[in-house]
Amino acid sequence: MSENNHRTIIVGGGISGLTAAAYLTRAGHDVLLLEKNKECGGLLNSFSRDGFTFDAGARAILNAGIIRPMLKELEIELEMVDSPVSIGIENDVINLDVETILDDYKQLLEKLYPESIRDIEKIISKIERIFKDMGILYGIDNPYFRDMKNDRSYLLKEVLPWMGKFMFALRRMNKNNEPVESYLENLTSNQSLIDIIAQHFFKKTPTAFALGYFYTYTDYRYPKGGTGELPKAIVQKIIDWGGEIQTDIEIVEVNPAEKIISDKDGNTYAFDYLIWTADLKTLYRILNTQGLEEEVTHEIVEQKEILLSKRGCESVYSLFVGVDMPLETFSSISNGHFFYTPLKEGLGEVHKSELNSLIENFNTVSKEQILQWLDRYFQLTTYEISIPTFRNPELAPEGKTGLIISTLFEYDLIRKVKDANWYDELKTEVENRMLETLSNSIYPGLKNKVLFQSSSTPLSIESVAGSSEGAIVGWSNESPVPVVHELRKMGGSVKTPIPHVYQAGQWVYSPAGLPTAILTGWHAAQNVIKTKK
Repeated sequence: MSENNHRTIIVGGGISGLTAAAYLTRAGHDVLLLEKNKECGGLLNSFSRDGFTFDAGARAILNAGIIRPMLKELEIELEMVDSPVSIGIENDVINLDVETILDDYKQLLEKLYPESIRDIEKIISKIERIFKDMGILYGIDNPYFRDMKNDRSYLLKEVLPWMGKFMFALRRMNKNNEPVESYLENLTSNQSLIDIIAQHFFKKTPTAFALGYFYTYTDYRYPKGGTGELPKAIVQKIIDWGGEIQTDIEIVEVNPAEKIISDKDGNTYAFDYLIWTADLKTLYRILNTQGLEEEVTHEIVEQKEILLSKRGCESVYSLFVGVDMPLETFSSISNGHFFYTPLKEGLGEVHKSELNSLIENFNTVSKEQILQWLDRYFQLTTYEISIPTFRNPELAPEGKTGLIISTLFEYDLIRKVKDANWYDELKTEVENRMLETLSNSIYPGLKNKVLFQSSSTPLSIESVAGSSEGAIVGWSNESPVPVVHELRKMGGSVKTPIPHVYQAGQWVYSPAGLPTAILTGWHAAQNVIKTKK
């Protein structure tokens, strides 16, 4: 048993925790960051196998007016390249360019759904408005990551003229918070057309966030060594500035009255301030409220009940494949970041009522019924395919290619399969269906060229990242989210009813993503810095 005293402790070494630690150490604070895994990075990391590099979390990094200025402010040199995106449906593929993306997408939809040309015109018109607003939001370096006191030229020439446009764009974006599915239903009755657009996103994603992706598709960057290079670079900067990072540390109790946290090995760590960037349900489950004032405890209990009644968003199933096929085979089809739907039919009720029925009646449905559902799902779903060697040929052996093939997948189904003791069998069935579907469509012969394959399931994400329901973007939008969900209020998202404790990461703001994880980490750090002053 040991006892360690640190002014600020950060639990969780994902991008939000690393951001908070970087800004605190930069400001001269005594910081200890604790991470449950062997390496930091959380949902942003890379791994290697047999000479292939794969990205286990995000497939690319959205700049969003944040990444470039943050790296510059933190004095981090990280070589990054553009990561262009393609969208494909059946045999038609378009490579997205910021100047032509909406025209190209419109032509793609009109070719596939000629009976809905007028509806498509209405949809593209709505997307165009959101596209322009996203361009305003992300159009300049985020002022949080620029030295506004000393860079008066940037303030006067860039920020002040931008602020008015920003406020109007933000107001319009906040009004577009209707679920994307129902929003599209008001524009067309063609269910396949609705699905082919909406099934790219998590269920009931707010419209502005979902359709805003047509802008973000043009704003992706990629570190030449893999996405895991970004957290590695921030880790090194934290160490250079005197911060301490300990890994393989799992926190099992938080005692705010005593200002102490405890790990699974019985070690305790005293803090002045705690920034919790890990799973939010876990924080409230392990919270020891003994010694707190009754009013504070009551507020904490209320918040705990709300959070534990909510669910994380849909999760993701990812297949990592090394194939004996040259990069040219794939570069002749698409860019290295590729959203592909094998059939224009769309998922329809396959991932709604049919899936819900399987889950609700799991104890009475047969394994064969579940496998038949998998057949339909993997033929109709949308795949996110990432090929790291597009950005750097050194990320796979010469003449070979690594693919990361992902699709949205429901945690509850795979949880029940695991409990029924056929989890490994399901993984094999899913992997085979993914390879079979792509071999019969966009990548002929793929399944016959596989050198090795492995997969990550929602349960893998839950286990490794400690993320409730295997979520990768925080809370589900299928019921009201229990956290801040307006951009202008993000600064308040890091506050908790727990004394001396702040929060950051994917669980504290919705919709979540890499940019908001960074921003909440930054806000949490600023709160501590201001309090210390």
